[in-house]
Amino acid sequence: MQWQNKLPLIAILRGITPDEAHDHVAAVIDAGFDAVEIPLNSPQWRTSIAAMVKAFGDRALIGAGTVLKPEQVDELAEMGSKLVVTPNIQPEVIRRAVSYGMTVCPGCATATEAFNALEAGAQALKIFPSAAFGPDYIKALKAVLPPEIPVFAVGGVTPENLAVWLKAGCTGAGLGSDLYRAGQPVERTVAQAKAFVKAYREAVQ
Repeated sequence: MQWQNKLPLIAILRGITPDEAHDHVAAVIDAGFDAVEIPLNSPQWRTSIAAMVKAFGDRALIGAGTVLKPEQVDELAEMGSKLVVTPNIQPEVIRRAVSYGMTVCPGCATATEAFNALEAGAQALKIFPSAAFGPDYIKALKAVLPPEIPVFAVGGVTPENLAVWLKAGCTGAGLGSDLYRAGQPVERTVAQAKAFVKAYREAVQ
């Protein structure tokens, strides 16, 4: 199974609370996003993810980030979560998620980690933290990866520099603090989501 979303941008809503989740997830989906992750180090993530899967699961790939253990994957599968994003390469987490039919985008930094992730069944790769490596590093890494594997830049991506990462060979990006910071007003999320979608469309037209 390959990455199938129309817009290869992942909204990372780290720190969001159950009370805030609906309005912010609605904001990014209305702007054009169809992949949303709520990291597991967010408050009451079980409540938020279960509710968002129920509310928006037919419109977007809803799931979790910072997934570290196979048992967490089991919990997410029970909720109907379809997306698993990790900060590291843990083959058993990847295999477990793939066995449930989830889309898995694990975080890696080196060619060794990337190929270990692909061997475990990952359908996409997240280069993290991208800003620390830079676009030239990703371009070099892409040269040895299977061309059909989508690579996402995560860490330091803004609407202003998104095109740079795409030019380096990334399919898309995971968007964290420049899209959403815990506690920010919905209006800010709306504005940033629209800015990212606009930047992506301008970069690929």
